Amino acid sequence: MNTKSLLLTGLLAFTASTALQAQEVKFNVLGAAEEPAAAAEATPSALAPKVTENEIMETFGWFMTARLGLAELKFTDKQVEAFLRGVGQAAKGQETPHDLKTVGPVMDDFITERQNAAQERSRQSNLVAGARFFNALKKRPGIISTESGLSYEILQESTEPKPTVADSVMINYTGMLLNGQVFDSSEQQGGAVILPLQSTMPGWVEGIQKIGEGGKIKLYIPNDLAFGDKSAGEIPPGSSLIFEIELLLVNPSDDLGE
Repeated sequence: MNTKSLLLTGLLAFTASTALQAQEVKFNVLGAAEEPAAAAEATPSALAPKVTENEIMETFGWFMTARLGLAELKFTDKQVEAFLRGVGQAAKGQETPHDLKTVGPVMDDFITERQNAAQERSRQSNLVAGARFFNALKKRPGIISTESGLSYEILQESTEPKPTVADSVMINYTGMLLNGQVFDSSEQQGGAVILPLQSTMPGWVEGIQKIGEGGKIKLYIPNDLAFGDKSAGEIPPGSSLIFEIELLLVNPSDDLGE
C-alpha cells in the first residue's frame, strides 16, 4: 500500500471541499448575490472589530476538523492531543514527525478500523430509527404496506397503463432520508430521468408498478429494499428511504419516437 495514500486522499478531498465551502461562506456572510453594493462597502477595517483573529483561527480549526468528520472516529483525549501536535507541526511547515514508510501502513489500518466502527454505529442507529419509523407509519391513514415491507401512499391516481418490471420509465423523483433531508432529485440531475425499471432498487421496482402514467406515489422503503447495509453518497448505511415519484411515461423511447 502506498504509505501516503490515505493522507493524499484526505488532503485532496479536503482541499476541494474547503474551496467550495469557503465560497459558500463568503457569499452567505456578505450577501453578494442579494446585496452587491453592501458587500462592496464592507471593508476589512469595518469588519475587524466584530471578529477577532483568535475567533477566526479557532473557527477555521473547527471547520477543518468537522469537514473531515473526525468526531465520528471517537478519538480519546490523548489521541486528540497527539493529532493536534501533528496539525501544529504541519501548519508551521515542519517535516513529518515520524517516518511515513514505517508509520503510514499502521496509520492506514488504525484509521480504517475506526472508520469501520463508525460505519457500524451508524448502521445500527439507522436500523433502530427505521424500525421505529415503520411502526409509527402503520398507524397513519392512507398508508398501504406490502408483504415485502414496502409502504406507500398514492398522491395522485391514474387510470393509465402501469409499467411492468420489463419496462423503462420516465420519472420525476425526490429522495429523502427519514429526517426529511433531500439527498437526490431529478431536478438536481437536470430534469426527468429515463431508466429500465428492473435496474433500480427493489423498493422502486415494486413501488413504481403501483401507479400508471401521470400518477404520483410516495414510497417508504426499508433499508433492505434500498441500499441495505451499504452507504451511498449522502445515504448512511442501513438507511430507510422516502421517495416521491411522478411517473411521466412508460417505455418513453417509443413515445418519444427514439
